[in-house]
Amino acid sequence: MKKKWFILFVVGFLMLFSLNVGVTTIFAASGSKLIIINKQNNQLAYYANGKLQKIFKVGTGRSRSLTPEGKFKIVKKIVNRPYYKGKIPGGDPRNPLGNRWLGLNARGTWGTTYAIHGNNNPSSIGKYVSSGCIRMYDQEVEWLYKQVPLYTPVIITSSSRSFKSIAASNGYKVSGGESSIPVTKSTSILKRGSKGSAVKTLQKKLTSLGYNTKGIDGSFGPNTEKAVRLFQKKHHLTVDGIVGPATKKALGIK
Repeated sequence: MKKKWFILFVVGFLMLFSLNVGVTTIFAASGSKLIIINKQNNQLAYYANGKLQKIFKVGTGRSRSLTPEGKFKIVKKIVNRPYYKGKIPGGDPRNPLGNRWLGLNARGTWGTTYAIHGNNNPSSIGKYVSSGCIRMYDQEVEWLYKQVPLYTPVIITSSSRSFKSIAASNGYKVSGGESSIPVTKSTSILKRGSKGSAVKTLQKKLTSLGYNTKGIDGSFGPNTEKAVRLFQKKHHLTVDGIVGPATKKALGIK
């Protein structure tokens, strides 16, 4: 009988030790990183080692109920995820998921339904536009993707409180005031698939300079890309059809 109890004790101890090791590994994997998303002002705060690093503008659900609230973890990281619903491959400029996907374990899903991801429509960032995901500018989510490992905790809420107060109420002690870290002003790129007022501004500028975009409709299609390439070639820029900081500067647009 004593031998039986001893065996059960050893087995139980090993199981508990195994669980503790797993928890420690997951905690260590996050590297003391933390993300907080506040839907009230559509901002995302990123913390490393308890200190506020950056604040970004984001796009969230068309209604408050669409983007889940609570404490989650990043459980999937995907570069250029395909848009299965629209049968659009990853990396395609028409892909509304952008170039990076940080999947969350929200509402019983495992990183395949809800995520922090990029977007091919920069004008939607900062607005209530999605079906539940959190949208970021492509180059900003690309930067964030490099910073956060799997199992990084993510808090999503809708609150009038500061990020520091939100963190404290969820058991995290953080430092760095929001006033000292202004919201990032994105130098978002425009490329094939981009839509919105920024594309209209681009098309008007190109047209005024003699580069025909065959319409000013706010949609970055093949004709706008061709006009951009011609402009880039004329001004000795990288001819890639993508309107980044260098091309914007040469065009005189923001």
